[in-house]
Amino acid sequence: MKSIAVVAALLALAGTSGCANMRSFRVKGDPPPAPAARPGDGRAHAPELPFALAREDDYVVRVVVASTSCSGTLIDEDQVLTAHHCVAQRDKYGDFTETNARARDIRVELGGDDLPWGDVGVRAVVTPPCGHAAGEGDIAILVLERKLIGVATAKPRLDDGPSLGEEVNPVGFGRCALSTHAISRHQRPGGKIDRILESRFRLDAGICPGDSGGPVMSQRSGEVVGVISQAVMDGSEATRGRAEFTRLDRWRAVFASAKAIAEGQSASELPPIGGCPAR
Repeated sequence: MKSIAVVAALLALAGTSGCANMRSFRVKGDPPPAPAARPGDGRAHAPELPFALAREDDYVVRVVVASTSCSGTLIDEDQVLTAHHCVAQRDKYGDFTETNARARDIRVELGGDDLPWGDVGVRAVVTPPCGHAAGEGDIAILVLERKLIGVATAKPRLDDGPSLGEEVNPVGFGRCALSTHAISRHQRPGGKIDRILESRFRLDAGICPGDSGGPVMSQRSGEVVGVISQAVMDGSEATRGRAEFTRLDRWRAVFASAKAIAEGQSASELPPIGGCPAR
């Protein structure tokens, strides 16, 4: 019986992600950048102006593609780290395809409460050629239309991988069926990493739909060590299920390409991102 339970859990892990289909609470899109913030609307409209409403934990953001909502991490003033399957297009049946959503169809919402205090568009999507449906290559970086001066950023750990036994906590905007709160940013029940794979790591954690793409934070260093990819979930956010996270150090080429694009280089001039399993 024990072996049957293990197989069932692994099958659920392979087929369940933390994305959520929900109505977006997106603030109406900004007009073209103006030379100064407009009084009364609470958002800065020029790249060189700080966001006065930003809090120290606003580096965790929402990523909205059509009616799908995920989570992400602001790792630079104009770059958001998230999961690849969060930005993959879906067919008419809701299944993942091997095509990324168009950058212009993606919005990043700012603020940790149920209503965002601002949003920003995306001008480029950087991903490996695999990972559209989670698993290997489930990582993406969104290059934003403008710099978010004054909003806190989180440091990704790229030089070293996660450590066995390291204590981590996922963070995301997900909401489970039995949750009583509105959609908002939450630190999830985490724990010690108990298995490390070549490009992923695993532990038991509490994950809800909509948490996908959110950061996995090291309790020791405060760095981002992974991206929420997929998990076994039930209706309660307090339930710890088997969860899988994408390692950042394994996909440094994604970070390098995103940085080059953010600095003005054309994506067509960059080498392809390798590291995916051979087909």
